[in-house]
Amino acid sequence: MNDEQFLLDVMLGKLATYLRLCGYDTVYALDEGMEADDALKQYAESEQRRLVTRDRELATRTDGALLLETRDVADQLAELVAHGIPIELPEEPQRCSVCNGLVRTLGDEEQRPDHAPDDIDPIWQCRACEQHFWKGSHWERMGNIVGGVGEPNHNSL
Repeated sequence: MNDEQFLLDVMLGKLATYLRLCGYDTVYALDEGMEADDALKQYAESEQRRLVTRDRELATRTDGALLLETRDVADQLAELVAHGIPIELPEEPQRCSVCNGLVRTLGDEEQRPDHAPDDIDPIWQCRACEQHFWKGSHWERMGNIVGGVGEPNHNSL
């Protein structure tokens, strides 16, 4: 699990999903009902989270903030790598891409979700929102993007 904790502003919702799947404890501002710059700055400081933003003025006012210049999620991931943030998908997911909760492996004796493919194993479940996850085509697409960070002509979801 990655030790760094992030707070992402309202312009970075897609990036929040990627960082969560890469194992980062990532709070997305809209999930917390925060939009105002002062609220983001205060939250980042009080919760000891690194603010990631596309807002130049907010970044200059917030200690340790990372300013991202691009809109494309693959380019944003590359910017984070350039700032020294390792970006890679772990072998198994650690965080829920939806709510940021920790996930656990579904036990053999537990009921599989009806919508999960029969040939997929293991299945993970978020401890907080109870969402189920498995490595399917979405995981593969995200892995291609994460694996292609820094390469020219990457594609985003």
